[in-house]
Amino acid sequence: MPRYIVERTVGTLTREQLDAAARKSKDVITSMQDVRWVRSYVSDAEGKIYCEYDAPSEASVREHAQRAGLPVDRVSEVSLEISPAMFI
Repeated sequence: MPRYIVERTVGTLTREQLDAAARKSKDVITSMQDVRWVRSYVSDAEGKIYCEYDAPSEASVREHAQRAGLPVDRVSEVSLEISPAMFI
């Protein structure tokens, strides 16, 4: 299944706001069988969240965001995943 990175501009959010967004995201995912939220990275300095998803298509990722009420600046499909362990 393809992996996607979603860039979201959110400004500075409180921990409570982040928790509420995460709960809403998880609620929506339960009704979307093929979409899996892998993890997210928060940058308070940039006011952005970068989220990793496995999904059948970019459209599925965007549908999840729309249903969860989450902003989407950009969706990028990952073509290759590498890690330092691969180069030992």
